[in-house]
Amino acid sequence: MDSALLSAVSTSFTEFYYWVTVVFMFLIHVGFCVYETGASRYKHHMHTLMKNTMVIPLVSVTWFLFGWWIYWGLPYWPFGDIVITEVEGGNFTSFGSQFAYATSNYMAPRLDDRINGVFWAAFLLFSWTAASIVSGSVIERIKSSGFWILAVAIGSVFWVVDAAWGWNPDGWMVRYLGYHDAYASGVIHGIAGGFALGVLAVLGPRLAKFSPTGEPRNIAIRNPWLVTVGLFLIYTGFWGFYVACNVPYLDIGASDGGSFFTATTIYGTPVTLSGITFNFIMSLSGGMMAAYAVSKGDVFWTYSGGLAGIIAASAGNDLYHPIQSLLIAAVTVPIIYKLHFWVERKFKIDDAVGAVAVHGYAGFIGVTIAGFMLWGYPASLNPEFTTAINPLGNFIGAIIMCVVLGFIPGYVISRILKACNLLRVPHDVELEGLDKDVEEQMVADEEAVANIEKSQLSNN
Repeated sequence: MDSALLSAVSTSFTEFYYWVTVVFMFLIHVGFCVYETGASRYKHHMHTLMKNTMVIPLVSVTWFLFGWWIYWGLPYWPFGDIVITEVEGGNFTSFGSQFAYATSNYMAPRLDDRINGVFWAAFLLFSWTAASIVSGSVIERIKSSGFWILAVAIGSVFWVVDAAWGWNPDGWMVRYLGYHDAYASGVIHGIAGGFALGVLAVLGPRLAKFSPTGEPRNIAIRNPWLVTVGLFLIYTGFWGFYVACNVPYLDIGASDGGSFFTATTIYGTPVTLSGITFNFIMSLSGGMMAAYAVSKGDVFWTYSGGLAGIIAASAGNDLYHPIQSLLIAAVTVPIIYKLHFWVERKFKIDDAVGAVAVHGYAGFIGVTIAGFMLWGYPASLNPEFTTAINPLGNFIGAIIMCVVLGFIPGYVISRILKACNLLRVPHDVELEGLDKDVEEQMVADEEAVANIEKSQLSNN
């Protein structure tokens, strides 16, 4: 095939490839909105829904202004320089931090740039996901303003720093630790779960969650149908999530005896959509079966366990055998289920939807397991410049993701918000319902309309 034609086909395919992943991943956010509303009590529904909905514009704008730059600018920092891409003849020599400035002409429609916008959007949807993970854990008691500050912090700053370090073939964690996390067990899920735990430690439990003697009470989900639909939408969107974690190529291995790859991981190592399809379904199945067994058929935990199973296997699902993915999911889910309730009793942490367990604990365990299971495999496309995958590197990486960039920032920012009276609603508002003002306005509107109708009838 003519090289110019091959390049045109590759560019067109890549543009459409990422565009489709964005459409699929949008369903993840729809799913979060639906299942969080189903998990909350009726008096908090509108607050729960709008709190999560406003993540879209707030994180999108901040991601455009500075989040995208962080990914390209900080792969070597703090152990190396911040990346400033060289410009030759007015053209950027490669993707880099200058390319990602909000004021760059590459951050706008260009007929000679078909990739940046859709690639930017794919990463943006990861940012929404990170913020929405935190959203579910804090329902029914957090102030919207406080949550939105936290959403921008995790969605446009902290997860992006960990992506620059550990989800970039040039990231220092990949180079020096051999960190490998192909489908973001730690990079998105682990850090968001750790961040949520830090917030919850400051936010405190919902009213009546614990008895006077400290025993936890079960505040059951209010609408299992919404929870079911919401989590299945997240499963569906997760297909786009997995594909967006890849980079499509047509001939990356052509120089090696004519070998042919259609995609690589974010690290540049070869992968196939066929392979990750096996492993996605098997890890989902292992998680659901284990959750059904350990929770004795609880609806919420059965579906959440399927999600946790995917997350646990995601770090290595580019290289695992399907049976390995199944077993990793099946072993991890009972651990995170038991850990959730132990932490709840021991530390009085009220995680309303189990987000810390499903995303944080499962992500941490998944990254750690991948270090053992993939020991010795190259961490990136250029193994001579990186350490091979190893247990210690992935374990240290899991701590960096979940604790250093997750729990600690979540805790510190929440302490500041609490001091500024921006974190938690007053107890009387929580008791009456966070939708009280909305309901009062709706009643007032209905009464006004009724009075107008009566007036018109009397005039007639």
